Amino acid sequence: MSRRSDDDLARAWHELMSRYHRVSCVLDRALQSTHGISGSEFAVLEQLAETRPDNTLRMHDLGEHAHVTQSALSRLVARLEADGLVHRQMCVDDRRSVWARLTPAGLDLYRAARPTQREVLRTEGGDCLAAVGSAFVATGALAR
Repeated sequence: MSRRSDDDLARAWHELMSRYHRVSCVLDRALQSTHGISGSEFAVLEQLAETRPDNTLRMHDLGEHAHVTQSALSRLVARLEADGLVHRQMCVDDRRSVWARLTPAGLDLYRAARPTQREVLRTEGGDCLAAVGSAFVATGALAR
C-alpha cells in the first residue's frame, strides 16, 4: 500500500471516529434527558432484550458486544442492577460465570427508549456509514 493510500485510510478513520463521537454525544443527551440512561446503558439493555427468550446473557458474552472494558461493564451493570433494570446471578454450572438478566422494568425502559435511539440514529447518523463506506472504497480498503 502506498503512503498516499495509508494517509487516505487514516483520514477516513479519523472521519469515522469524529462522526461516531458526535452521534454518541447526541444519543447520550437524548437518552439521558428523556429516559435517564446513557447510550452505553441502552446498549446493554438492548443486548439483553434481543437475546434468548429469557433476556439473559453471560457477562462475558455481554462484554464482547458492549464496546466497554470488562471492569466498566461490571460497573455499568451494577448501576443497572441498583436501578432494578438488570439482575445478576452466579451460573450454577460454572461458578466463574455470572448471568445478567433483564428485569421486566428493564425491558419496559428498553422498549420506551428504543424509538428515541432509532430517531437519533436516523437524524444524526444516517450519513455516517455512507460517508465512511465511500472513503474506504476510495482507498481500496474494502477490497481486501
